Amino acid sequence: MHMHPTRTSRRTSRRTWLRATAAACLLAAGSASALAQDSWPARPIRFVVGFPAGGTTDVMARVVGLPLQKALGQPIVVDNKPGASGNIAASETIRAAADGHTFMVAPISVQTANPALFKPALNPGRDLRPVGSLGYAQLYLVVRKGLPASSTAQLVAMAKAAPGKLSYGSGGPGTQMHLVGELFKQQAGIDAVHVPYKGAAPALQDILAGQIDYYFDPATGFSHIREGRARLLAVSGTRRSPFFPDAPTLAEAGIPGVELGNWFGLFAPAKTPPAIVERMAAEVAKALQLPEVRQRFAELGVEAIAQDAATFGKTIADEEAVLAQLIRARGIAVD
Repeated sequence: MHMHPTRTSRRTSRRTWLRATAAACLLAAGSASALAQDSWPARPIRFVVGFPAGGTTDVMARVVGLPLQKALGQPIVVDNKPGASGNIAASETIRAAADGHTFMVAPISVQTANPALFKPALNPGRDLRPVGSLGYAQLYLVVRKGLPASSTAQLVAMAKAAPGKLSYGSGGPGTQMHLVGELFKQQAGIDAVHVPYKGAAPALQDILAGQIDYYFDPATGFSHIREGRARLLAVSGTRRSPFFPDAPTLAEAGIPGVELGNWFGLFAPAKTPPAIVERMAAEVAKALQLPEVRQRFAELGVEAIAQDAATFGKTIADEEAVLAQLIRARGIAVD
C-alpha cells in the first residue's frame, strides 16, 4: 500500500522530536544530578544520633565528623535524639529532606532488631539506605569476680546444674546485650534470669558489686577486666578480639552460633541521590584510615571498619535473619 509522503514525514519528524526530547530530558536529569553533587554540601550536615551525648555512638559520630568537616567544607552538627532504642532518631532521619544534609549514625540494631521488637514498627529497611559502616565492636562474656567459673564451660555447667539460678544483666530489653544474652542461652541450652538496666553502665556496676552473675559487655568494662575486678571468659563474633587476643571466641569455647556484635554505620533517607551517598561513603572510608580516628575508636573498644553500601547492606540482612528468628523463638518483647 502506498503511504502518503506528507503523513510519513510527519510521523518521522514526530519520532525524531520525541527522541530528541527524551535525550534532552536524560541530559537535563544527568546535569541536575551532577549539579546536586557539585553544589553538595550547600550547608551544615546533621548527624542524628539516637543515644545520649558521651555514649559510644555519639563519640564515634563526633570523631569521624571532624575529618569529614575538612573534606566536605561544611560543619558536621551532631543532633542527639535519644529514646526507643534509636527509633526516635530513625523517625527524624526518615522525615528529613533527602538532599544529603541529614544522616543517621547508629548501631545496625535499628534496622535488624527494632522492626521485630517494636509495634507499630518503623520500616527502616524501606525508608533508610545504608551509606557504609563505621566500625565493629564485639561483645565480651564477663562474670563477677566471685563466681566460681573460670571458663565458659564451667559457667554453662553451673547454669545447667541449677536452672534459673544464675542471673545476667543487659542495657535494657531489646538491646544487643539482651539479644546476645538470649542467643547464648539458646545455643548453650541453659536458663538464666534476665535483669535489664537502663544502659550498659549500671549493668557493669552491678557486675562489679556482685549483684548479677554475668553479662555481655559492649566494650565498656575493659579497664575493670584488665585490673581484675571482673573476669572475661570469651568473646562473641567469628574471630578473637584485637583488644583481648587471649580470650577465646564462644565457638572456640564450645558454644557455636553466637556471632553477633555491634556494627555501627551511617544511614541516609532512602531517596538521597546515589552520587551524594557514594561521595559520603568514600569520605567516611578515608576518615576511618586516619590513625587518630582508629586510636579513638579503639579506646571505645571499636575497630574502625569501612564497608561500602552493598557489603554493609549484606551485613545488615544477615544479622536481621538471625535476630528475627531469635526474637520470635524466644518471645522477646519491648514494653
